[in-house]
Amino acid sequence: MDQFIHLNTACGPIKGLDKGAHAEFLGVKFANAGRFEYAIPVTNFQEAIADAPDAHAVDQTTMADRIDAAGVYDATYHGDVCTQKRVWFEHLEVPERKFYHTEFRQGQQFTYSEDCLNLDIYMPKAADARSADMSSAPKYPVIIFIHGGGFDSGSCYDSAINGAALAERGVVCVSIQYRVGIFGYFTHEDIAARYGHEGNFGLDDQYTAIKWVKDNIADYCGDSDNITVMGQSAGAISIQYLCLSEKCRGLFQHALMMSGGGLFPKFALPRLAENTHEYWQDCMTTAGVSTLEELKSLDSEKIFTACEELRTRRKDNTYNTMPVVDQYLISAPVDTLIDHPLPIDYMIGYTNNDMYAIIMAYIGNKFGRANGAYVYYFDIDAPGDDNNAAFHSADIRYLFGTLKASHRPYSADDEAVSSLMMDYVVRFAATGNPNHDGAPQWEPEGRKPLHVVRDVSKIRMARPNQWQLLHNTLTKGDPK
Repeated sequence: MDQFIHLNTACGPIKGLDKGAHAEFLGVKFANAGRFEYAIPVTNFQEAIADAPDAHAVDQTTMADRIDAAGVYDATYHGDVCTQKRVWFEHLEVPERKFYHTEFRQGQQFTYSEDCLNLDIYMPKAADARSADMSSAPKYPVIIFIHGGGFDSGSCYDSAINGAALAERGVVCVSIQYRVGIFGYFTHEDIAARYGHEGNFGLDDQYTAIKWVKDNIADYCGDSDNITVMGQSAGAISIQYLCLSEKCRGLFQHALMMSGGGLFPKFALPRLAENTHEYWQDCMTTAGVSTLEELKSLDSEKIFTACEELRTRRKDNTYNTMPVVDQYLISAPVDTLIDHPLPIDYMIGYTNNDMYAIIMAYIGNKFGRANGAYVYYFDIDAPGDDNNAAFHSADIRYLFGTLKASHRPYSADDEAVSSLMMDYVVRFAATGNPNHDGAPQWEPEGRKPLHVVRDVSKIRMARPNQWQLLHNTLTKGDPK
């Protein structure tokens, strides 16, 4: 039977799950946002739910059910995921799509709506944290995780993403939901006319979530002055953008980027917002609408059907459906910003079979050298089938301690590496330096990354095998 924990917070009373060694508050609403509108942070749970715009829910879900008769917010189950293409166009006949579905989503149930700005909080269980009074509870370092998914899909609670093990090691771990695909990165001149900038709704959601966490995490035993942003793939690239934004100065002290750090200026270069107008106008025409207001009220399935048609006849989809230079969060072309990131602590990782593996290694090491980053090279081939290289994002389960949630036959050696990597992450979140007694010493600056192999006794600073990285790049690293 579930045990519960109740807290009084600045946003109102909240009920979570008491897991013994940690507590979980799931589906916590941090902002409201209408379709193609920027997020408004939550300051009161009841008022935010009463004022929530049309969710355009795919499933029969409603945030109103979160508030009970006593006004307590029910945070005992995950929130809705942003409506995305996989609701209608999963394409599991595509080997790569099926591979990642099996790795991270197989057997899970998701509900989808546009009222998706919620987050999960995993909190260490302090001895005095079982009551509603948190005033005397200790404050722990905070990790905010931003999921990947190519900017057009993903969830904050895929099976690899669970902050319980990190919380039990002494951090408050927060995993955030944000808008993706057309709802995250649509641009239009009418949006610019209203707000003074356009696009980047998803990136702005992340920014809003980080600010909400900074303002509210003390209610969950978190230290608002010691925050680490952590992300994988598109989540890591998003962090890279945020680390180039003066608006984020002071919001977080450390950044950990897995398979996506340093990706500029030659790769994933954002376009100017206005240069994506033609693409989105084509999408609107395909959907049978001519104005922003018509698109705002169009059925979600019709929108994604139009997006799918665009994908089949255009080759420039990726660069029109990702963050843009909006003159707000991304103030200028990133190749003019990359040499001046926020002066914080950095950790970067890439795998032996990452996307464009040799490029990922080069740019990660280059950024690491320039910014004193701790860089690791994850060189553990995945067990269990002929997809046995360290595929893109293969390291995420090790850093979250979620190996047992995988279909793969991970061993005690894998668990030992996972334990070490989690200790590094927790130490980095606490101090900006992952090193600790009894662990292989990790030198910053990326000249030789930490070579992570399955035998903990052999983990040390070493250069990657460039031939292996080149081979994996030429074969595109795609799972079978």
